[in-house]
Amino acid sequence: MNLHPKYIDLSLDRLKILLKNLGNPHLNLPSTIHIAGTNGKGSTLSFLLNILKNNNYSCHAYISPHLNRFNERIIINNKEINTKKLYNCLKLVKQINKNKPITFFEITTAAAFLLFSKYKADFLLLETGLGGRLDATNIIPKKELSILTSISIDHQEFLGKTIKKITNEKLGITKNSNNIIIAKQKSEVQEIIYSKLKKNNNVFYFKKHFNFHNNHSSKFLFKFQNKKFNFDKPRLLGNHQLENASTALASVMVLKSNGFKINEKKFNISIKTSIWPGRLEFLKLNNKRIILDGSHNIDGAEKLNLFLKEKKIKPIVLFGMLNNKPIYEFLKTISNNISKVVAVRIPKEKNAFTVEEINNYCKKISLECVNKKSINDALYYIFHSNKKNVLITGSLYLVGKVREKIL
Repeated sequence: MNLHPKYIDLSLDRLKILLKNLGNPHLNLPSTIHIAGTNGKGSTLSFLLNILKNNNYSCHAYISPHLNRFNERIIINNKEINTKKLYNCLKLVKQINKNKPITFFEITTAAAFLLFSKYKADFLLLETGLGGRLDATNIIPKKELSILTSISIDHQEFLGKTIKKITNEKLGITKNSNNIIIAKQKSEVQEIIYSKLKKNNNVFYFKKHFNFHNNHSSKFLFKFQNKKFNFDKPRLLGNHQLENASTALASVMVLKSNGFKINEKKFNISIKTSIWPGRLEFLKLNNKRIILDGSHNIDGAEKLNLFLKEKKIKPIVLFGMLNNKPIYEFLKTISNNISKVVAVRIPKEKNAFTVEEINNYCKKISLECVNKKSINDALYYIFHSNKKNVLITGSLYLVGKVREKIL
């Protein structure tokens, strides 16, 4: 396949041509819920998927990136696509493309839309790959809901150097949406969003229309307009997961107000049982308490640090990161709540930081750091240390590879 020379190239032109040659499958999709944001997209989608499944709705979903298997990206009628169907579809799309330049995400998106169009479902939950306005998923002409999760600085080389430019790119998914859900945002982002959407009367904002309160017990309070609910906390750890759960709940309440049959009694079990691997995922192995978290930007580091501070566990950290990410700021943010860094280069990722580079950044903030040649060497070192708490972080790619080895 003649992949485009740039792994990422934000444009819809190539995809429009390919989809036309495939019979425009993107025009024959279920009611679509489109999700963009810097952090929280996948977790919000997971909560939504579980709520809708428990209300007897069949859902397709498109997710990125995957942790261990490519199949994870495409959900057909509530189930991960099987390999044979996926292979045959990708093969067909490749043939139709006739070796014209195309990016990895574009051809994957085209294949996903073709699959979604072939199988009936009630909803399509659609996660953006990058940005919003020119993201391949934004070729969808009409959405039932558009959801903006937490927005912060990330992917500046593609989306712009300022938070205003990044926010405006993410806002691009809100076109042609019946309703728009705005999750909890930092004040600067909230002002940008409000300025852009102030003429819209179909927008539901965190605080203004829905909210949550952490009771610091096993329960949390969710409010939507004049209704209040007490729910069990999700398995997903961290206060930010209450934000994501509340965003999903608000979205479903809006669907209900639009005429979709939603049983509110199903909310509690749906939130409680939702899972999203690799995001503050907790495992026990060989007397070690392991936390897998794919955070890789400053906002993610801040949320991770808040969790570590609350738990007071000071873990040893297996760390690797791609070299277009803010490594110094990330490590500095969590530095007071970790004990030591074990540095690895993420395998098969040519644009990953070397262990020497990671070590140099650690020295700048007086963090103890040990270099290891491989994930296996790093895990051997960690499992033979006297540290009970282990954190794997810095990259979803790293988390996926470690998770595959230890499970």
